[in-house]
Order: sequence, then structure tokens, then C-alpha cells
Amino acid sequence: MSTSSGFDCRVCGACCATSADWPRFSMESDEQLDRIPETLVAADLSGMRCENDRCLALAGVVGEGASCTIYELRPMVCRECQPGDPECDLARRTHGMDPLTPAEIAGAPG
Repeated sequence: MSTSSGFDCRVCGACCATSADWPRFSMESDEQLDRIPETLVAADLSGMRCENDRCLALAGVVGEGASCTIYELRPMVCRECQPGDPECDLARRTHGMDPLTPAEIAGAPG
């Protein structure tokens, strides 16, 4: 799925593997949270369960082909992170990737 910007962020995964403190629940209703598999929720129910800095819902290899296994159910904080925003740039740098260019964000050939 492309975002409104045109870049398909689901193949990157950098934002999902940057900080165990980041994938926190905030505005989700109890009904929304109940749809997330219990094995993927942190023991203290504060957010997604992580192993080191990687969300357990992330499958694949960051930067090569990664995807969220609960994409349609992902928390609000995950939905709000957008290609090319400061959080995206920081996550990509953390994994040794350059920030997205305007052409990449627009979905144009790089």
C-alpha cells in the first residue's frame, strides 16, 4: 500500500525496529487493542512487545523487505509515522540508510 505520498513504507521497516519505547498505545480504544494478538502486546499493556528495539509484529529484513504482520491493526503511533517525516529520517539513519529523497517520497523512480 502506498501512503498518500506515494512511497510504500511497508517494505522499509526502519521505524518498527528503532526503539522499544516507541510503539506505545495512545488513542486506541479497548476494542481496537483487543484485536491485536496478545502475544504482540507488551506485558505491561503499554504498547507493542519488542525484542531489543524491534517490534515483534515486524517480519523480514529492515531496509530490504520488511512488513508489519498486523498492518491493518497497527497502533496510532505507527499510523502517524509517514515517509520522509523526522521520525522516518531518524529511523532510516539508525539503520544506515539515507533519508528518503523527495522523488522517493513522491513514488517517482529514483
